[in-house]
Amino acid sequence: MPLVIITGFPTSGKTHRAKQLEAYFLKRISSLTNTHPAASFRVHLISDHTLGISRTVYNLESKDAHERSNNASEKDARASIYAAVKRVLSNKDIVILDHANYIKGWRYQLYCEAKAVRTPHCVVHIGTAVDRARSVSEQRLAASGEVPEEDKAYTSECWENLVYRYEEPNAFTRWDSPLFTVVWEDEQPDYEGIWDALVGSEAEGGKKTVRQNQATVMKASTSEDYLYELDKTTQAILNKILEWSKDHPGEGGGEVSVAEGDEKLAIELPANPVGLPALQRLRRQYISLQRKNAVPVPRIRASFVGYLNDSFQSA
Repeated sequence: MPLVIITGFPTSGKTHRAKQLEAYFLKRISSLTNTHPAASFRVHLISDHTLGISRTVYNLESKDAHERSNNASEKDARASIYAAVKRVLSNKDIVILDHANYIKGWRYQLYCEAKAVRTPHCVVHIGTAVDRARSVSEQRLAASGEVPEEDKAYTSECWENLVYRYEEPNAFTRWDSPLFTVVWEDEQPDYEGIWDALVGSEAEGGKKTVRQNQATVMKASTSEDYLYELDKTTQAILNKILEWSKDHPGEGGGEVSVAEGDEKLAIELPANPVGLPALQRLRRQYISLQRKNAVPVPRIRASFVGYLNDSFQSA
């Protein structure tokens, strides 16, 4: 399943570009001969709107103190999106994910899922300037109930918060590449470039081959083995954070590398120092989640790092 990850500021035009890509893919596939490898591809457009997720889940101002500290509604929304993407993971589907996708750890998680099923992916960055995106947001607020549901406005506070938390994609990281940037003035995305990245050019025979990383190869393990690996890996990552804290007493922020082999993983610590009780609580929550929906052993490290980054950025 070639995966297209759309990312950009809120109200930057992500949905418009996603629909352009959907229309192009459908037209391109319908024009292929039956012998072409992509002739039977299906196209899925997944978004907050298609899943019935309200914009209010991202509005921390409307949440109580507990919800704000855990950002529970936003995490639940991402869980729904993740489940929807996984449901259609196959080598016969193109999935366009129209979502802010503003957390780099989240984009890495999506990249790992695509890699696990040996399918290409790309990131399409909607590079609209922040002032123009803010202007669109203000127009939608002024229009109030006169716009379609998928064009409903964020509150001003929510919009500014999402922009502040946005982590721009980096073409030098493998989970953000190949990276295609579409600016406001562009009439359309780079259709041909995106098609070639996902499906393969005519010169390549119209078939893209993806080699599965050893880090994403699933290996059989017993329940006891899995729990042992889960406990060992998550504790080792916490130890890395504690070692960093010892060397930087009282400091907030910073990056803790947990690289292993060719996996260049890092934990972005929050501005306020995180104590051992809070770290242990996050570890227990993660382990509890994996007992119900286990991530494969080789991906525990990347998954836990993504979970921590998500939690720290949402705090």
